[in-house]
Amino acid sequence: MILYPAIDIRGGQAVRLLRGDYERETAYDADPVDAARRWAEDGAGFLHVVDLDGAKAGSPRNLESVRRIAAAVDCPIQVGGGLRDRRSLDAVLEAGAARVVIGTAALRDPDFLDRALRDHGADVVVSIDARAGEVSLEGWTEGGGREAAEVAAELGERGVGRFLFTSIDVDGTMEGPAIDELNGVAAAAGARVIASGGVGNLSDLELLARVAAPNVEGAIVGRALYEGRFTVGEGIAALA
Repeated sequence: MILYPAIDIRGGQAVRLLRGDYERETAYDADPVDAARRWAEDGAGFLHVVDLDGAKAGSPRNLESVRRIAAAVDCPIQVGGGLRDRRSLDAVLEAGAARVVIGTAALRDPDFLDRALRDHGADVVVSIDARAGEVSLEGWTEGGGREAAEVAAELGERGVGRFLFTSIDVDGTMEGPAIDELNGVAAAAGARVIASGGVGNLSDLELLARVAAPNVEGAIVGRALYEGRFTVGEGIAALA
């Protein structure tokens, strides 16, 4: 399994939110490039970057930070946050992203998703974010009224090859991943899945490596790395 250190950008800084709440933010690096370099130097093979301002606004707001991160590290990055039209998608790819993460638009604009899959294939990741099992939209501010596993099954049938599943209930808590929800989505998706939310220590990563569904290919970790619970190298070893 792959470890994806997270870099969430808001107001130009690397931050973490608690359970997706924009009012419960902790800032860690004044410059997100510092975080990117730190994780890359510690052995990260892939970085996960989220434009939180873009997720809320509906279009990218931190493209310059994405460009600077992509230029500063040798490992590839995947980027999400506000990618809801072709222009935004192209802008993030031109800024240096190896993969794009599409959330709200995957449900609300089927034609856009179909074009993205046609043009970029395996470089497209569809993010399914859920609160109490229900899909959340618009930067986690709005309920989608549908179950996460149901959405994963539908999108998998439409050709999505890689998903990112976040349990908002545990995101940023470091209280452990939502294994049952994750495995339910993975079973329904029939595609590769990246887990996100709740990792607080090495035993959480070891648990994922042991009991996550076979198609769960990696885990995103944010706050636990920023707060020194373990290093990127230790996390990689735990997932192995």
